[in-house]
Amino acid sequence: MPLRGPLRRPALALPPFTCNNVTTKIPLRISPLPRSVAVRQRRGHATHLPVPDTRPKTAIFFPGQGVQRVGMLTPWLEAFPATTSEIIDEIDSIVGHKLSDVIQNGPGKDLNLSPNAQPAIMATSIMIIRILEKHFNFKVEDNAHFTLGHSLGEFAALVAGGYIHFEDSLRMVQKRAEAMSNATRQAEEMYGGEYGMVALVSSKAEHLPPLIAAIHEFVGYDSAGSKVESADEWCPIDQVLIANVNSKTQIVLSGSIERIKTLVEHVRQFLGHDPRAVRLKSDSPFHSPIMKPAVGVLQQMMAGNSMVKGRENEDIITFPGKVTCISNVTARPFESREQLKDLLARQAVETVQWWDSIKYLDQSMKVRRWVGIGPGYVGRNLVGKEVGMRGKDVIKGAGVWAITDPKEIEEVLRGLEETDFYEDDEWQDAWDRWD
Repeated sequence: MPLRGPLRRPALALPPFTCNNVTTKIPLRISPLPRSVAVRQRRGHATHLPVPDTRPKTAIFFPGQGVQRVGMLTPWLEAFPATTSEIIDEIDSIVGHKLSDVIQNGPGKDLNLSPNAQPAIMATSIMIIRILEKHFNFKVEDNAHFTLGHSLGEFAALVAGGYIHFEDSLRMVQKRAEAMSNATRQAEEMYGGEYGMVALVSSKAEHLPPLIAAIHEFVGYDSAGSKVESADEWCPIDQVLIANVNSKTQIVLSGSIERIKTLVEHVRQFLGHDPRAVRLKSDSPFHSPIMKPAVGVLQQMMAGNSMVKGRENEDIITFPGKVTCISNVTARPFESREQLKDLLARQAVETVQWWDSIKYLDQSMKVRRWVGIGPGYVGRNLVGKEVGMRGKDVIKGAGVWAITDPKEIEEVLRGLEETDFYEDDEWQDAWDRWD
């Protein structure tokens, strides 16, 4: 698979900015030649050959639903008032109402509704990307080899990676959230019962595989793609699925709360260990067959062209993008425009393979730097726990960071700068063999 990303990282122009009456000054970075080029010059070797990307592999990731909070735009409005206000006006225009008022003023019960929470989180994530681009010359394609997002966050990852325009993506997220909310309400009206999500946390990593196997046996279907077809075979009141595999010790169940309680009791009785069950604040059973109407909505939208002015005759999906993006469903890069459309639509009912995605990037792709962008720290904490790191490790050219507030920008960009010149031994050996 060809490596995405730049051959050289441009210098970062980092102007001072003020947040909460505190002025942050970051010196302008002058980017020298990579160490490998300088060494070749001293040795008298050719330097006109293409310069390999020797930086540590870097992934940018985005959060899913649940990280929203009232007032989460305030620090950005204070630090970058003109840019943030411009983006807020764009967001409100796209969704057709003052979503920014709900984000800023609440109440929380309104912001927590999926039709508000999902576009609010995705739009806030992209707003931060826009600010980094405009004020810090930080472009995703120049600084990242991969993008990925947890559930809803996949839409932000695709925008950041250059596959979907922000306007199209925000409309898709809005319609997806409305379809999910309506599907839950219809299930409640037709079949009764209560629907939602419950996290199961095991005390040991070795407990997770038998736990997943027991759940698959209990619910009766687990193969890739089967959830869509199974939605027609099971009443919602009987449905419960694994929505997320978040880490080596945590999964999330989705569906009928009563059915989930029965499943948990089954696990405790027959597996001989007691996973901790935590009810999540979710108004819908995401990534379960109950969400099938959202699949149809997204399929219909992606069958058409872009709604962005000037792109009305172009496909809504651009492929390839600028940066490799990892699918929630396969935990591997999207391989084609058609596959992206299929997986992005099906993602609404399929299991989010977050743990496999992180393992793939960490172990197979050798990603060493991870930057979370968007509200909250859930994503950073999950990634940090799985790769065994928080903050930076200059010796290894590695780090796990998050930008959720303007005050964190300096630490993250400085961390990327300080780890930028660690060179992968495989690239160095290959470069030396080019003589």
